[in-house]
Amino acid sequence: MSWAGPEDIYLSTSLASYLDRKILVLLRDGRKLMGTLRSFDQFANAVLEGACERVIVGEQYCDIPLGLYVIRGENVVLIGDLDREREELPPNMVRVSETEIKRAQKVEREASELRGTMRKRMEFLDFD
Repeated sequence: MSWAGPEDIYLSTSLASYLDRKILVLLRDGRKLMGTLRSFDQFANAVLEGACERVIVGEQYCDIPLGLYVIRGENVVLIGDLDREREELPPNMVRVSETEIKRAQKVEREASELRGTMRKRMEFLDFD
């Protein structure tokens, strides 16, 4: 088994290498957008063509189509290339409709808020 040396690793820090390729963009608010990168500028503002938002709740997911989408660079956390030849999701993931995923998101958000309020009520207990 041989280890890859620095000369074997190619990392591009320029968005120019991703032009006209399908990319994944992770935003500050946690959303994940996929689409073809058509344009960008020095502030990482980007234009995605055929964009969709991938929403994942548990083992369910849905791709919500957005069309042509402009992303403000200050909201970008990560940009990555999507390999078209590899499977993008684990086989246990189930594709559902947009209404079902929104319902699942709402249930997950309400459960999270309930856990938060329960913690606030129990702050007087010292669990440490």
